[in-house]
Amino acid sequence: MSVDFATEGLQPFRAERGYGAILFDPARVRQPAGELFDPAHWGERAEPVGVRGGRGSAWFLHDAGLGEAVLRHYRRGGLPARLVADRYWWHGANRTRSFLEFRLLAELRRLRLPVPAPLAAGYVRSGASYRADIIVERIPGTRSLAERQHDADAALWARVGGTLARFHRAGVDHADLNASNILVDAAGEVWLIDFDRGRRRPPASGWRERNLRRLRRSLLKLRGTRAVADVERDYRQLHAAYSRAWARSL
Repeated sequence: MSVDFATEGLQPFRAERGYGAILFDPARVRQPAGELFDPAHWGERAEPVGVRGGRGSAWFLHDAGLGEAVLRHYRRGGLPARLVADRYWWHGANRTRSFLEFRLLAELRRLRLPVPAPLAAGYVRSGASYRADIIVERIPGTRSLAERQHDADAALWARVGGTLARFHRAGVDHADLNASNILVDAAGEVWLIDFDRGRRRPPASGWRERNLRRLRRSLLKLRGTRAVADVERDYRQLHAAYSRAWARSL
């Protein structure tokens, strides 16, 4: 995996309603401005991401200067989304979801874990609430595990399990470890994406198993025409590889 280590730049800006700031990698983003997070600014260079189960809040960006990237607008899920679709309570710039995810991704890159490089993160504050966005690099030639589970072999399930053990060994708690947030590239390398609300913590067994159970539920939910027994068999292969990798790290 090619790793670039992001250093931070910070750019305040005025918004139509309120004010905001951008945290960015100055080696990758030369002109930070609030319009970076507006899909209309990109025009035909922004392509909506059609992710099964998504909330219609992400776009692929095609830009010669920025490279291939993904813009994601933070939106709530579940019942809260009916009331406040994309607003969050303000607790300071460093506690915005976008800044937290940018810095976590930069930290995981320094640990040489397979995650996309963070390019820019921003927020716009209005009163006691804010909206947020993030831009990360797009990993080329990937398919999600949700798509791949229909043709995945035992070796791929083992690589997924081993990769998850690497993240857990580093204390990485992925808040939404589902089959759509695990990508496999053309070389067979496994990547994790979407670290909103993710964090690092001591690698106790409780949260690690919760992560894995969340993944199992999503594999079952997204199985399509596959038999439940086949999904359970594949998950057992994944979990066995995870356990072996974890034991080697002790």
